[in-house]
Amino acid sequence: MDLNKTISTLFHTIRYLKPIQVYARILLYIKKLVPNRINWNQNKELNTQPLILHKSIPLPHSIDGQSFKFLNLKKDFPDTIDWNYLGYGRLWTYNLNYFEYLGQKDMTPKIGTYLVNSYINQLSTCRVGMEPYPLSIRCFNWIQFFIRHNISNSKFDSALFKQLNLLTHKIEYHLLGNHILENGFALLFGAYYFNNIKFYSKAKKILISELSEQILTDGAHFELSPMYHCIMLHRVMDCYNLVANNELFDKELFGFFKDKGELMLGWINAISFSNGNIPLLNDAAFGIAPSLKELNDYACRIGLNNKKRTVLNESGYRKFSSDKFELVADVGAIGPDYQPGHSHADTFNFELYINGRPVIVDTGTSTYEVNKIRFYERSTSAHNTVVIGNSNSSEVWAGHRVAKRAQVQILKDSETMVSASHNGYKSLCVNHIRSFEMVDNEFKITDEICSQGIAYLHFFPSEKIDIVDKSIVGSDFKIDFLGVTNIDCINTDYSPEFNSRLKRTSVRIEFNNKLVTIIK
Repeated sequence: MDLNKTISTLFHTIRYLKPIQVYARILLYIKKLVPNRINWNQNKELNTQPLILHKSIPLPHSIDGQSFKFLNLKKDFPDTIDWNYLGYGRLWTYNLNYFEYLGQKDMTPKIGTYLVNSYINQLSTCRVGMEPYPLSIRCFNWIQFFIRHNISNSKFDSALFKQLNLLTHKIEYHLLGNHILENGFALLFGAYYFNNIKFYSKAKKILISELSEQILTDGAHFELSPMYHCIMLHRVMDCYNLVANNELFDKELFGFFKDKGELMLGWINAISFSNGNIPLLNDAAFGIAPSLKELNDYACRIGLNNKKRTVLNESGYRKFSSDKFELVADVGAIGPDYQPGHSHADTFNFELYINGRPVIVDTGTSTYEVNKIRFYERSTSAHNTVVIGNSNSSEVWAGHRVAKRAQVQILKDSETMVSASHNGYKSLCVNHIRSFEMVDNEFKITDEICSQGIAYLHFFPSEKIDIVDKSIVGSDFKIDFLGVTNIDCINTDYSPEFNSRLKRTSVRIEFNNKLVTIIK
């Protein structure tokens, strides 16, 4: 990358940041020069509150003995657990430090307290775990574990209080998004656990402000990842569970969490496929967040309405359904301008299910590491949309950065069709217009550009297709094209889970100016 290109990329990345993010990044750098002076060995007697929680959602089975498995990667610690282990990348280490395994079905108080005690004994050396994101999730999970098993331990409470107090000085204003929500969720649970007004005031300010902004009018979490939406929804439901069942702080957040939880439930039910799958749009993978069924069952247990009808609008996602087709289309922004870290260059992407099974699918997400796989999975060619000039429609770079990004304008919008344009190729003097239209039991996708382009279709690994007279023929469907100049098959990877990549067939459709795709 030449100097001018580097400067341009940095400028178009930084220009969208909020002033508070810039200020917080400067402050974060200064704080790194001053070490945290915390005496982790000094225990303090604290008063904790007896709390009631209804059963939440069991979390994935991640631990057997001292063998941990996250993101499809397993590591044995035969002696002492290395809480800073980075051999599988930082995200794996984060998962080790989250302590979400305290919520797996077979977790016993004996095993759980052993793990918590092991961590506390190494607190002074836990570098990764003291970052505010894993710190928040760990405190959240410790508190739920202590409540669930009626554990009262002054050593645990003292260490927990110190971590929560540290968190109040490390709120992630430099990132915002789902990170600052995790900070707020942890402080709310800490406030109830210790009946602490300082934690409560901080949590209340964060959660009211951020959830009011981050949950869009149609119920979507604004980072537009169905996976992260499910994670945030689970947290909101846990907070509702906490507030509804305990009398502290006048239950003043009861109505707030109820409204947000039901709104978010409506969106995930509207966007998901009939078999319960979420679309793997932006950073999303299976096996990370609770399933749709688990979320709906939990809603019923705690008294949240999961039957509210949602009209998809502000999120930019649209869903079209018939007796044979289910299609989810993305005609929205790539995400919030100041935090597009989980966004892909996937404008006008879609997923298609036929007769209840996945047929045309997103590439998914298998890694957050900065490597060729990550670059590909975020690229435009990895999605079911149009590539022009071998470029990305939005300038994704590094692991979680976006510089120039496509701007979308909705042209027509109804129950059976949507049409929109984006300017992600304006450097090539090209606008891309795409329409999705459902007609009877056929689906028509029309692409209009003023240049040559390549439309990509990525098929689910088990789908067997043939190209016959420039049409695609599958087991129970056919895709015809008007305007195609060349069509060929390529082999690509499908990444339904982290560190899982399956071979599949993708199709490149070359065209000039206009392409009509008819699926029947």
